[in-house]
Amino acid sequence: MAENPFFVLAGGKEGGFLELEEIDEADFGIVGGDVEDARADEGNAGKDLGKKMMKKKKRKRGDDDEKRNSDDDKGLNGDGNSVVENEQEGEKEKKKTKRKRNRKKRKVKDSEKSGESDEEVTDDNAEDMQDENENMEHDKDDELIFGEDGVFAWRELRLHPLLVKAMRRLGFKEPTPIQKSCFPAAAHQGKDVIGAAETGSGKTLAFGLPILQRLLEEREKAARLHHDDEKMEESSGGSPLRALILTPTRELAKQVCDHLKDAAKFLGIHVVPIVGGLSMEKQERLLKKKPEIVVGTPGRLWELMSMNNQHLVELHSLSFFVLDEADRMIERGHFHELQSIIEMLPLTNGSDEQAARTMPNCETVPILQIKKRQTFVFSATLALSSNFRKKLKRGLSTSKASTDDVSSIEALSKQAGMKPNAEIVDLTKASILPEKLEESFIECSEEDKDAYLYYILSVHGQGRTIIFCTSIAALRHISSILRILGINVLTNHAQMQQRARMKAVDRFRGSENSILVATDGFARGMDFDDVRTVIHYQLPHSTDVYIHRSGRTARKSLAGCSIALISPTDKSKFYSLCKSLSKENLQQFPVDHAYMPEVMNRLSLARQIDKIARKSSQENANKSWLQRNAESMGLLLETSDSEEERVKSHKQRKATSAHLQKLQQELSDLLKRPLQPKTFSRRYLAGAGISPLLQKQLEELAKRNVSNKSSKSENKGSCLVVIGQDRIEPLQALQNSGQEVCVNLDKQKEKRKLAQNWKRKKHEEKKCTREQKRKEKRKAKGME
Repeated sequence: MAENPFFVLAGGKEGGFLELEEIDEADFGIVGGDVEDARADEGNAGKDLGKKMMKKKKRKRGDDDEKRNSDDDKGLNGDGNSVVENEQEGEKEKKKTKRKRNRKKRKVKDSEKSGESDEEVTDDNAEDMQDENENMEHDKDDELIFGEDGVFAWRELRLHPLLVKAMRRLGFKEPTPIQKSCFPAAAHQGKDVIGAAETGSGKTLAFGLPILQRLLEEREKAARLHHDDEKMEESSGGSPLRALILTPTRELAKQVCDHLKDAAKFLGIHVVPIVGGLSMEKQERLLKKKPEIVVGTPGRLWELMSMNNQHLVELHSLSFFVLDEADRMIERGHFHELQSIIEMLPLTNGSDEQAARTMPNCETVPILQIKKRQTFVFSATLALSSNFRKKLKRGLSTSKASTDDVSSIEALSKQAGMKPNAEIVDLTKASILPEKLEESFIECSEEDKDAYLYYILSVHGQGRTIIFCTSIAALRHISSILRILGINVLTNHAQMQQRARMKAVDRFRGSENSILVATDGFARGMDFDDVRTVIHYQLPHSTDVYIHRSGRTARKSLAGCSIALISPTDKSKFYSLCKSLSKENLQQFPVDHAYMPEVMNRLSLARQIDKIARKSSQENANKSWLQRNAESMGLLLETSDSEEERVKSHKQRKATSAHLQKLQQELSDLLKRPLQPKTFSRRYLAGAGISPLLQKQLEELAKRNVSNKSSKSENKGSCLVVIGQDRIEPLQALQNSGQEVCVNLDKQKEKRKLAQNWKRKKHEEKKCTREQKRKEKRKAKGME
């Protein structure tokens, strides 16, 4: 090892020469485990030397006489004799007597000193042994980490050992493609990144890991520069804002914050969410602790910035600016606060020293933190022009305070200070949708959407399900109808309080068969484990929203199903959607129409109950509104109704309540029975016909009995087989009996033309055959 200096730098196993980038990164301790340990030993040795120097200074201050005597022994007698020769002879005798006395004292002190020094040496040796033991344990931990095959892929990315431990603890064995592509450019080369990948591909850690990597590297470098414990304590008292992450929705901000907290759990790096709908005073208290990373929505962040919050306004040390789901940020001119936040960011094209001079309170910021800012822009869809880098160069040459609106990802990146050498990572495929997603649709009228929705949830209601609507009115209508029908659903929309929205998300995560009805704002970036079905009750207004909706399922290489309910008014929109996604054929979801009479019967009762309940609640709301306004104005509310009208209204309320109770009783009786097809006989299994699923199950059972005839003599025990259970997942039903239908209008037209041409040919052939037969008959008659 002493002969080969590259053996240590290469981690002790691989050897070879290093590239220039690796030599630079070796200063940060991320090339290999042995370099990190050697650096730790150097730091410990520096601490031990500092302790010894402090102890020597104390001994020197306390023993002035001892110094003088030791100087005489070390060869300073010559200087003392030169001074004594200039003095008088009487003074020489006095000094001789003093020296004799001091020699006696020195002997005693030397004996005490030798005892003290031995104790100090033993203490230093014990500390050295402890440091060596800690380093050995650290080496063993690193060997365990890097020796496992599960985290070898993370080592290839030169990820920090502490982050490797965090990834192993979280169960991430290898990085996703977007993480592999973004991490080297962001962490090791310091480039800006524009990333695009399908939903559920791990974009959060793609920008989160480079942030944590750089913060850890800067902390380690600062620890090597500061050897005194007091300076280290002063530097760790508070940290300026290092990373600002913006998300379009509150739920996504909370989710990104939770992911980063899990990754930085034992690293001492603090992450705080700042979103609307929660207490501003509590968020200000969190910001007073000076967290390094802040994740928030533009509205609440700008509100706190406009109130001159110290931690958010002082952006001189900001090293990372992240825009997650950027395509949603620029949609429909929303998030005007985003442009104001971007304008507050410091310039990135100026020198670091100039920025440090112009910005206030820069004396408290370490020199390591005054670097050029990195900008990350991530989205599920990406559309950039061919001259995008030229636009960035022109943007950097002009002033930052431009008046252009943030209307596209290009303009957004340009205003955020994206550098021309930014790394563009586009992993979106032609379809953009997840590979294992099974798409399907059901054609029905607008009134029958509720019936088909209830059919899917009752017959195929297995696994987590999300129902998407474009309007809050439709969401409320669906949730009330389904609750009356005995299906417990959760809701999430923009008009709910933030606490209620967070509770709905937690409950949806907590149950395996939960159902959530949400609007399009919930479709962005939310990550749930094992969502089996996504139902589009109303078609979205754009293709991007459809992609994000469908991307809530089939995540992390799991299978999923999406079902779109298409009414006649939605057909043109649906065909254009399929065309933009390059879909020519799409599966039609199998529906057993034998269930529909029972479904329609239950649904009609539920609609009547809902109508009566809404009417009564509206009347009560109007009365309460009149009473509240009268009380606020100090007026007495008089009713001009006569006794006959009051009696009549009382009788009417009583009749409606009785009718409501009757409807509820009828519906409860129907709900007590399982939903069965109309042709199903209760006396006999197949007395009046069977459903397609039951027929298939009987066929499989017959095949199983035939195959098991030979083994019947060996296994005489009875076996219970359950048939007729229709509650299977929509994905399984689609895979079993789904039929592909052409959804390309051009192909449909071609097929229609071909069918018409075929009919014409057949008609012409029939005419020809008829004429030939007639001619043959005429010839036969002429021959006779």
